[in-house]
Amino acid sequence: AISACEKGGQWEKALSLLREMPGAGVQPNEYSYNAAISACEKAGRWEKALSLLREMPAAGVRPNVVSYSAAISACEKAGRWEKALSLLREMPAAGVRPNVVSY
Repeated sequence: AISACEKGGQWEKALSLLREMPGAGVQPNEYSYNAAISACEKAGRWEKALSLLREMPAAGVRPNVVSYSAAISACEKAGRWEKALSLLREMPAAGVRPNVVSY
């Protein structure tokens, strides 16, 4: 459902669904976070995308290459190239190997 919201441009609903998951007895995983980060990226909400990326470890979810790439793309679309480069450089230290999409 979060991915459907992402594709439909409904970033706020995607975040709402992500927040509702624990109350429904479902723990968010990397797929649900990645879909929410992508929804924010598509809506130009780069700060929210970064916030979700930063929130993942505290929620017990390890960011992966898709998480970082979506956040990098959100920064790129907002003209935040310095932040995009910072995220790219951060990936190896986080145990995430950049791929062609990350670059």
